[in-house]
Amino acid sequence: MAGPAQERTIRDLVFVGLNRRVIALDRADGHVVWEWKASKGSGFVSLLLDGDRLMVGVTGYMTCLDPVYGQVVWENPLKGYGAGLTTIVSVNGSSNQGTTAAAVAQQQAAAASTSGAAAAS
Repeated sequence: MAGPAQERTIRDLVFVGLNRRVIALDRADGHVVWEWKASKGSGFVSLLLDGDRLMVGVTGYMTCLDPVYGQVVWENPLKGYGAGLTTIVSVNGSSNQGTTAAAVAQQQAAAASTSGAAAAS
């Protein structure tokens, strides 16, 4: 954890993406350091920590955040490319397609069971 005299770094943080949001947690104690919410898109959030940038994909929209402070560096609505799950790849790594596909399948199954239970009532 970064103290008062110590500057926070990427190494001090863990990033969580869910429901159009990115939350940076302090890896030492789990408190929320910053949070950001996408203005558009829905559902699953793809994340890639690409060196000193945090790439965020939310259903067809891309945003680049400063990972230490959560500030938007740039946004791209990817107009004309449609919407769907986002896989992000750079020379520094990639988001995990298998995890993404499993999460979406789980969300769809839960939605189907909920709507099926409501129809049976």
